[in-house]
Amino acid sequence: MSDIRSSRRVTGIGTVLTFVYGVMALAASGRSFVQIVGRFGEAPLPYLLSAAAAVVYVIATIALLLSASRAWYRIAWIAVLFELVGVLVIGTLSWAVPEVFHADATVWSLYGNGYVWIPLVLPLVGIWYLATKRERARKDTA
Repeated sequence: MSDIRSSRRVTGIGTVLTFVYGVMALAASGRSFVQIVGRFGEAPLPYLLSAAAAVVYVIATIALLLSASRAWYRIAWIAVLFELVGVLVIGTLSWAVPEVFHADATVWSLYGNGYVWIPLVLPLVGIWYLATKRERARKDTA
């Protein structure tokens, strides 16, 4: 029984976190696809940023699922940190320069308010999860 538990890649809050990242990956992918196909000329930069956000969410979802591997754990860190920087930078620019970033144009606009600020909170939870996961792994090997 303990072998089954130790072979699981994601448990507890990690399962919920990975699920939410998966939902965000689907939502951002769908949104960016519709924006790029239907209205690309209106705001190309924000729509491409939405597509970039979708890619980050897909990578983060996969990396969290496989984060038992050292390489995927590092990729998860990179994706989550990139997401945090993205949401802070795009959120600030969409507030400061709305004529360029159209407040509703990207997943990360206005710090993700179109997604109930989940894009702002999610990387913070991801950082906490990855940091505690590393601490647990160190304790398990000690």
